[in-house]
Amino acid sequence: MADEIATLISSMGLTQETFLVFCVIAILVVGAVVVIITSRPILDIYPYLNPSARVRARKGRLFDEKQISELVETNNVEEVENYLRGSPEYADVLDEYPLDKALDVERANTYDFVARLAPKDIQKPFKVMSKKADIDNIKSLLTAKEVGLNPDETRELLIPCGSLYEDLNSLADSDSVTDIVTSLDGTEYATALEDALPQYESTNMILPLESALDKYYLGNLLRSTDVPSDENKQILYSYVGTQVDVANLKLIIRAKQDGLEYDQIAPYILEEGYQLREWKLKDLMESPDVTNVVSGLEGTKYAEALTDAMPVYNETGSVAIFEKALDTYASEYAKSLSVKKPLGIGPIIGYLSQKENEIKNLKIIARAKREADFPNAKIMEMLI
Repeated sequence: MADEIATLISSMGLTQETFLVFCVIAILVVGAVVVIITSRPILDIYPYLNPSARVRARKGRLFDEKQISELVETNNVEEVENYLRGSPEYADVLDEYPLDKALDVERANTYDFVARLAPKDIQKPFKVMSKKADIDNIKSLLTAKEVGLNPDETRELLIPCGSLYEDLNSLADSDSVTDIVTSLDGTEYATALEDALPQYESTNMILPLESALDKYYLGNLLRSTDVPSDENKQILYSYVGTQVDVANLKLIIRAKQDGLEYDQIAPYILEEGYQLREWKLKDLMESPDVTNVVSGLEGTKYAEALTDAMPVYNETGSVAIFEKALDTYASEYAKSLSVKKPLGIGPIIGYLSQKENEIKNLKIIARAKREADFPNAKIMEMLI
């Protein structure tokens, strides 16, 4: 047998030493391929190990149903605040700010935390989300000047967060809405606001400016997600896309409730939807009323949530039920995404969505407790 192998090697024009070298190289190449294949899952998971551990630690401090029920059972807003002081998540911000501002600061801090924590290949969308603080502050400035608040009253409305806070704080001394828009030249929001300024000046309503900011934010958010190249990015794209669709639907439903036509709605809608593409959004905006908007969603993933809310709308005439239904749907959808990649992006999305809902619910409870004899049962119905 050995002689036959030697003859075969010789017939190939190779020496035995050369053949052994080729064998060793072949073994090394095969070994390297095996190592790459077996280590690939570990390499995919590794960037998420630390972020997942840190958000899981924070997720464990979120309020559970029992704690939310206890907050609902408090007698007034002072008791709500005292309850929250028992939580490390809220104690520090409540030492510095009134309750509503403290909740806004905590939300801004949460988005900033996640933006800094997320692995680089999925970080961009979370950085866009962290800019909500700047957008909210710009809206507060515009509102304050529109209603004639003085500089001190205006500053009280600002959240001390975001990259533009110091600049926006100085704009509290501005004389008018137009002055604020002009002063924001050089920021990323300048073009969107300047394009909407003529409509503000012709209507004396800041809605066009606020809507321009919302549309700019949603557009950046949707475009911040790359073409999904792996499961983590596919999940992130679904999460972001659903937020865009929900925002578009809320705007269309409110507009139809107010009797607005297509031409009045279209400038504020982000046409680059997720599941609701441009043609579908156009159909919805051309619907004659809210009922037809809901029926026009048949075949989409939003249809069931809104159809189930239709009886309450027919009874009350309030579109708030649809807004809550959409928020609840987005929350449940985020929850379903969070378990798809438990060693990847899942825990990050799960924590961020639950924290957002917690702060929304705390704001609902705080507002209700400022009203005398507001029924606790009604508060529970309002919670997400």
